[in-house]
Amino acid sequence: MPGENLSRDEARERAALLSVDGYEVSLDLRSAVGESGDEPRTFRSVTTIRFRCSEPGAASFADLIAPGVTAVSLNGTDLDPSEVFDGSRIALEDLRDENELVVDAQCAYSRTGEGMHRFVDPEDGEVYLYTQYEPADSRRVMTCFEQPDLKAPFRMEVRAPEGWTAWSNGVGELADGVWRFAETKPISSYITAFVAGPYHYVTDTYSRKLADGSTLEIPLGAMCRKGLAKHFDADDVFLITKQGLDFFHDHFDCPYPFGKYDQAFVPEYNLGAMENPGLVTFREEYIFRGKVTSASYERRANVILHEMAHMWFGDLVTMQWWDDLWLKESFADFMGSFSMVECTRFTNGWITFANNRKSWAYRADQLPSTHPITADIRDLEDAKLNFDGITYAKGASVLKQLVAYAGQDAFLEGARRYFKRHAYGNTQLGDLLSVLEETSGRDMATWSRSWLQTAGVNSLTPVVTYDAAGRVVELAVLQEAAESHPTLRPHRVAIGLYRRTPDGSVERYARAEADVDGPRTVIADLAGAEKPDLILVNDDDLTYCKIRFDEGSLATLRTHLGEVSDPLARALCWSALWNLTRDALMPARDFIDLVLRFAGRESDIGVLQMLHAWARSALVNYAAPGWRSTGERQLAEGALSELRLAEPGSQHQLTWARFFASVAASEADYQLLEKLLDGSAQIDGLDVDQEMRWAFLEPLSSAGRASSDVIDAELARDDTASGKRHQVRCLAARPSEAVKAQAWAEVVESDALSNALVEATIAGFAQPSQRELIAPYAPKYFEAIERVWSERSIQIGMDVVRGLFPALQDSVGTLAATDEWLSSHTDAAPALRRLVIEARDDLARVLRGQACDAGAAG
Repeated sequence: MPGENLSRDEARERAALLSVDGYEVSLDLRSAVGESGDEPRTFRSVTTIRFRCSEPGAASFADLIAPGVTAVSLNGTDLDPSEVFDGSRIALEDLRDENELVVDAQCAYSRTGEGMHRFVDPEDGEVYLYTQYEPADSRRVMTCFEQPDLKAPFRMEVRAPEGWTAWSNGVGELADGVWRFAETKPISSYITAFVAGPYHYVTDTYSRKLADGSTLEIPLGAMCRKGLAKHFDADDVFLITKQGLDFFHDHFDCPYPFGKYDQAFVPEYNLGAMENPGLVTFREEYIFRGKVTSASYERRANVILHEMAHMWFGDLVTMQWWDDLWLKESFADFMGSFSMVECTRFTNGWITFANNRKSWAYRADQLPSTHPITADIRDLEDAKLNFDGITYAKGASVLKQLVAYAGQDAFLEGARRYFKRHAYGNTQLGDLLSVLEETSGRDMATWSRSWLQTAGVNSLTPVVTYDAAGRVVELAVLQEAAESHPTLRPHRVAIGLYRRTPDGSVERYARAEADVDGPRTVIADLAGAEKPDLILVNDDDLTYCKIRFDEGSLATLRTHLGEVSDPLARALCWSALWNLTRDALMPARDFIDLVLRFAGRESDIGVLQMLHAWARSALVNYAAPGWRSTGERQLAEGALSELRLAEPGSQHQLTWARFFASVAASEADYQLLEKLLDGSAQIDGLDVDQEMRWAFLEPLSSAGRASSDVIDAELARDDTASGKRHQVRCLAARPSEAVKAQAWAEVVESDALSNALVEATIAGFAQPSQRELIAPYAPKYFEAIERVWSERSIQIGMDVVRGLFPALQDSVGTLAATDEWLSSHTDAAPALRRLVIEARDDLARVLRGQACDAGAAG
């Protein structure tokens, strides 16, 4: 409903007027189980808020999204709910200097992953609950002031079905059928949390001697659905958790402030994870049901540490409004990789960061919707879309640059002072910059204007001249910016010179660090160096930029990329080549050729997986349509060859097997997948476990080689929540007009599916091999999206608008249809328009890439 949005101006006005002393929240969740007929399920939520008003007699409002309100009392006076509650706000008139608001409401269980999500496990019928609030969905569970700068202590209690356990931010105890939880420290409403149900729960303890001689003990817990318990490697979760707690205690000089540390792996989760203090929630896909590579464990470790960093950056000290979301997300993203490399077994984490995380940032920063890291967030819809590659990955990249610029010791000392000065408070950009200026002696205001308050990514290109003896006369770095975002920035960079050695490898033999500023910077320290085969700007990945190459370096990479011995340098080269492909400066077929020739030598499994994703994207999106069939054959043949060459049982074999399935294109390819599924063919060392079976079944479904009976039979083998998602995706992937019509109707015309099944249906619907089959849905998309956006939750709206955009109808006609919708819907919700504008830009980029690739055919 329209009133669900909240503007920054409204929040500022309310924060100037009110301060909150405390909440008491009582939930009755016993309605979560048992029969409910066709009626929507609701639960009782009673909230008491004690708050002060700086202007007695003034009016304000509290936030609540609920189907109904039973009673409202303000300062002992009963108010008529029908008069004061409009579905999303409770009007508060004639406030006193001290106030007490009591609201008794019927709140709704969610199937979209927002608010109080209710999940029924198809495997055993058990019901599981959890909450997810960011940025503003705690008001779906309790009455509150839903903005980050009205912090308060919370007292929670829950009545749950018999046999259940309930958790919240504080330690809980069960007495007389009620779970009561210890009062929290002052925190924002969006990081309060509940989890309840028959979860499998494992415990441990973290212990540490503090500087004052006392011992800090933190109870640890980890939980998942009972159906996943046999797969749950809680010991590894606890190992990473303890290593992270050691790291942050070593560097932050601020003991973990929130008591216990539970981590819940929950079903149908919209995010990767959420940093609720004392009760972190994760998507349960981080519990691995089959064999995965070390990259999956590294990713999980990074997320665990990212959320842990939030306990300080975000929970202890919180941004005042969502403009400064970077104050928590950029720092958590950076600290996740930094701590992982320093304190866990994943010592190559910066390679993954350079190759994977930053590619997300580079894409986001070249969209028309790019924004400064410190963004202009007008309202909650803006805030929801701001959880993007700029706020996370670019922000983290810029912080890595800041560490190089200011020094690691100064950076960490600044963090320590920041926590001490602002504990349990709210901050803005200047609060952090002031302490960093103190500790580093650097001009943070100038640095901030360049890096935090402007948008766009710079390109750095080496230009070199040599003397007759082949030595460097001058090496300069040219800096360029897009016309739309022309800022040139100060970059602290390393420039590496590489050459081929007698054994054939490409090794670095010279390196210089320099401050690159302005359009042209001469690197004086490299004058006189022997002629390199490869010049790598941004060696060691110190700054955030797109790397370009001189012609000699590009020629070296075309023939010897696989021989670059340093894995980080190699990853940076791959990332730069992918950027060239996306920018229509390298034909897609050339990039695919590089992958086919050199990916088999890639030692870093995370980089290899990224190369597979990029190669498939190059084929589907950027290859000229007339060359696609050739590219399909080449990729499938190359993947199968590498699969057969890979060491039996290795993670490289596993990765190539999954890639082969994703690019299978011929009768022989499909026959091999079928035989691997039925056991009539084997590849030595390859374990075709249940997750691998689904990975093989999806391309067979898309090719019309797996009927609904075959897919349902696979579900019977794997009758679990995970299996159901796979089944739904495979069913929607089948090449049938009736199938596509049903999938479209289930997602666009109905809200019966849960968020996870909406996601699975969309993933199955849009198959690259079915462009003609789904072409009729392009006009239907533009007819439907405004209605979907207005009728569905913002999460489902985002999934539909992004996932069903007719990107596979890659023609100027689709581009024109998109432009027509944008020009005729100027009054559509800004967040909706942003999503369509982003999709339009991706499509225009695709068409430029295809033109570049077609030019290579001549």
